[in-house]
Amino acid sequence: MVTDLGQPHSKMNRPRILCCALILALLSGIVSAGRAAPSPQASAEGAPQVLKIDPPNWWAGHTMNPVRLLIRGRNLSRARVELQGSGLTVSNVHPNATGSYLFIDLTIDPRSKPGRRSLEFINAAGSVSFPFDVLAPLPPQNRFQGFSPDDFIYEIMPDRFSDGDPSNDNPPQSPGLLDRSKPRYYHGGDLQGIINHLSYLKELGATTIWLTPIYDNVNHLNERERYDHQPITDYHGYGAVDFYGVEEHFGDLAKLRELVDDAHKLGIKVMQDEVANHTGPYHPWVQDPPTTTWYHGSEAAHPEENWQTWTLLDPHAPPQLRSATLDGWFLNILPDLNQDDPEVERYLIQNTLWWIGIVGFDAIREDTLPYVPRRFWHDWMAAIKCQYPRVNVVGEVFDGDPAMTSFFQGGKPRFDGVDSGVDSVFDFPLLYPLRRAFAEGKPLRETALTLAHDYLYQDPSLLVTFIGNHDMPRFMNEPGAGLEGLKLALTFIMTTRGVPMIYSGDELAMPGGADPDNRRDFPGGWLTDPHNAFEASGRSPDQEAVFARVVELAHLRHELEPLRRGKLVDLFVSDQVYAYARLTDRQSVVTIINNAVDPATVEFDAAPARLLNGTTLADRLGDGPPLQVDNGRLSATLPGRTASIYVQAGK
Repeated sequence: MVTDLGQPHSKMNRPRILCCALILALLSGIVSAGRAAPSPQASAEGAPQVLKIDPPNWWAGHTMNPVRLLIRGRNLSRARVELQGSGLTVSNVHPNATGSYLFIDLTIDPRSKPGRRSLEFINAAGSVSFPFDVLAPLPPQNRFQGFSPDDFIYEIMPDRFSDGDPSNDNPPQSPGLLDRSKPRYYHGGDLQGIINHLSYLKELGATTIWLTPIYDNVNHLNERERYDHQPITDYHGYGAVDFYGVEEHFGDLAKLRELVDDAHKLGIKVMQDEVANHTGPYHPWVQDPPTTTWYHGSEAAHPEENWQTWTLLDPHAPPQLRSATLDGWFLNILPDLNQDDPEVERYLIQNTLWWIGIVGFDAIREDTLPYVPRRFWHDWMAAIKCQYPRVNVVGEVFDGDPAMTSFFQGGKPRFDGVDSGVDSVFDFPLLYPLRRAFAEGKPLRETALTLAHDYLYQDPSLLVTFIGNHDMPRFMNEPGAGLEGLKLALTFIMTTRGVPMIYSGDELAMPGGADPDNRRDFPGGWLTDPHNAFEASGRSPDQEAVFARVVELAHLRHELEPLRRGKLVDLFVSDQVYAYARLTDRQSVVTIINNAVDPATVEFDAAPARLLNGTTLADRLGDGPPLQVDNGRLSATLPGRTASIYVQAGK
């Protein structure tokens, strides 16, 4: 709640309340410079028309109060707003210059009972009513949980996972967009398909699902983005035309809630993929923006993205050098939102809060993090933490330089005085040496050298480690990649520091080149598929071998606390052998990886692993013989391209 509503609060809640009140004060008092006075023609308007209200509903007792409504319609320049129902107050009513949008602050009495109200829009030519619901908040139990090093994340692209509801394959509002023979068309995967296979994810050991965006996409072919002169569909979800809608090929809001609730019942969290940087090229705002500064430029005239993200952390770079990176349109196609427009900022913050609250999401994966001003991320994160203190965010910083990725993790102000507040980022810097080592056979030492840069991060334990995702060729398409290298790569991310993540299909050694070949359908997700890899009987021996390794590693992570929460200590590093310990106050776990083709013997000091003379260690992963600390040292011989996880015998 917000203090200006006059409600009593405990001393325990006071710091949070003050924080929320400050954020709200900053946002509520803003009137966008992009708004313009109604045009002279407004006096000749017809009756008001309302096409959409964002957000369509809100909660009593929310920290964001008043909530700012964006009403899209026609003939709104001279409209006044009246309320039907109790507990609501309207203020700060402002139309845009064309009368196609109206901004309204709606204050909800925290004592208001849930239920439907309506807003009536009235001008001299007539009136129109539109519903607005006051909601009861979802119970917080098993919701809004955040992710942690205890978790194992599994990425799913809904369209490519499983078709659980064929009735939405060819929706009446968007027909003709499904064709499994075309890699850039819809293939039929949906939310019901994920629900149907939650037990598979539980068996695998996943504790968090990352869903790529479920926003509503354009209802026809995307003619703006073409490959080989052919239009595409926005099956991937990154071209939103409605930030408050669910793509009908995937299901609807009720089905999304069902998925999240069912996952929570199994102890699986759900992470939403959000995009605050841009919209799809067919969003209604492109032709009719709510303010004159809603986007950076227009469809006809705008800066083009130059990808020079290094300028953002360069203390010597002037704003002019950074502007194309922050303001440019991706591919010269995707309209770049202007988060420096206060109305855009307020809209995006409220949209995030709405999705978390309406569905019960636990965390957020934020797309294209560097391309949005860090000042916005600071305010956005503060608003999230005010309402949902445990919900956290991992941002995409697609770069191999730890100086770059660490700059965007929050925890302290940087040279510009801004603390982004963002909890975590994906560990792209570790991804690249990991792939080179375990696929190509390049030096494994590079992974240790990369981890040596952990001092740059505020919290390296929360970095999300991975071997691939939907934006790059599969691990198995790397030069020299094979099953043994894949299993070693998976072993590494499941035993080093961080939060491991795998992309759907990597547990089956799925191949795939560059986009869209890296987004092949999951085998068995469609009734006509010749093999069903959701079942052991439908997996090939190679698929089963990798699947079983992931299950085993997930089980060991769950059982052995140091693999999740332990301090990382390097014990031995050579060109192709890496030994390290994970330490807690109660236990030590030692992982040894031999990436060489030939057997290797290693010997190292056991003291850094807190192992005393005479301690016997058993290999919990492979068939390695027991080890014993002798004269303060450990010695082990591993066959080529194998790994062992040693734990004190009997523990």
